[in-house]
Amino acid sequence: MTSKTVLITGATSGIGAHTARLLLDRGHRVAVTGRDESRLKTFLDETGHPDRLLGMVADAADWQATESAVTRTVERFGALDAAVANAGFMSGDSIGAGDPALWSPMVLTNVLGPALLAHAALPHLELTGGQLVLIGSVAGLKNSPANLYSATKWATTGLAENLRLHATTRGIGVTLVNPGMIDTAFWQGAGVPSFALPPQPVAEAIRFALDQPTGVDLNTLTIRPMGQPV
Repeated sequence: MTSKTVLITGATSGIGAHTARLLLDRGHRVAVTGRDESRLKTFLDETGHPDRLLGMVADAADWQATESAVTRTVERFGALDAAVANAGFMSGDSIGAGDPALWSPMVLTNVLGPALLAHAALPHLELTGGQLVLIGSVAGLKNSPANLYSATKWATTGLAENLRLHATTRGIGVTLVNPGMIDTAFWQGAGVPSFALPPQPVAEAIRFALDQPTGVDLNTLTIRPMGQPV
């Protein structure tokens, strides 16, 4: 794959961090965002490649922060070839028996965040014939009782197709990657089944989407671990 510039939101841990490291190992230029400054610094120090890695403190649900992250990436590396809307989290409760105070940040990050990134990145991606990648979830393909997180990922599924219809006429590819059970800190101690996948296969799927030849728009990839029935 020709060297590219890729911006990944929420990339200080989990799938985002593994994707950033994989792309850096392949010779690409990578910009990452994270909300926690200390975690971002730790990631940057551990990852290396300071000449090809840019880190920025930014909340994916904040428009000014997102616009600034895209602008700074282009200023640093000269262009933007791909943007990965990876930032997201799960409140861990349900509509039936949950804490509504936790819901607004989750909905804003998981639904508004990808839309803000798309709005900021699409003009730059049109210049490069680039790619927009949204990280969805199997929870956005299968319903479960009173699961608001699942509803946010159903929104991501719809957003990906909405964006594809808009972007394809502008020479921009849109890919939705739907992980199943992945063993990351995302689960916040909820208990991950023993068959859960590590983050690396999802990172490889993102790389695969970015590696498609000109004129190919790879739209949906769903990655479950063997043994996950839902």
